[in-house]
Amino acid sequence: MSQVKKPDGRAEKSRITRAKVLDAAAELFVRDGYGATALQDIAAAAGVAVQTIYYGFGNKQTVLKQVVDRSIAGDDEPVATMDRPWFRQALATGTAEQHLRAHIDGTTEVLTRVAPIMKMLEAAAAADAGVAELWPNADPRLTVQTTAAQSLLGKPGARRDVTTEHATDVLYAVLSTELYLLLVTNRGWTAQQFADWAYDVLKPQLCT
Repeated sequence: MSQVKKPDGRAEKSRITRAKVLDAAAELFVRDGYGATALQDIAAAAGVAVQTIYYGFGNKQTVLKQVVDRSIAGDDEPVATMDRPWFRQALATGTAEQHLRAHIDGTTEVLTRVAPIMKMLEAAAAADAGVAELWPNADPRLTVQTTAAQSLLGKPGARRDVTTEHATDVLYAVLSTELYLLLVTNRGWTAQQFADWAYDVLKPQLCT
């Protein structure tokens, strides 16, 4: 008779503590700035000892990276954007128009989480050279949009006079954190308004 595996209480406690630290760090980084936020501040806000943060994360740069990575993903699972269900489902659509709609909707959900921390991240990178080195590879957002463009242009209903490079560029520009912040944060649009507008702008650019 097989035994039911009991949940690991220590692992669950560690997960909860990690989430508290990242929640506190995200709030403080955005409110006060990365440079002005000390690990002691994060520990106090999270209700943990500062040694807990050193043990779990190592330093403030690592905390920042994990705050950003979690914001992009929406959870703590180590799954890349292009392996996420919303992205895979968009790739699996049958037409260019369906793909575009699904891609915009999924990207907008990511932008709602990421956009609020981008100004803070830019300021942090300008003040701390080590922050920029946390993401040493090519711009991951550009990689995501390139993959989406290649797939979309190969489907029925896609414009045949558009190159992958051009499609990538317009997706990269319209579905950017900068434009999202301008319209949603500065001008008061809803996320749905942004997604619908982006679709109206991009559809004639990429679809027949």
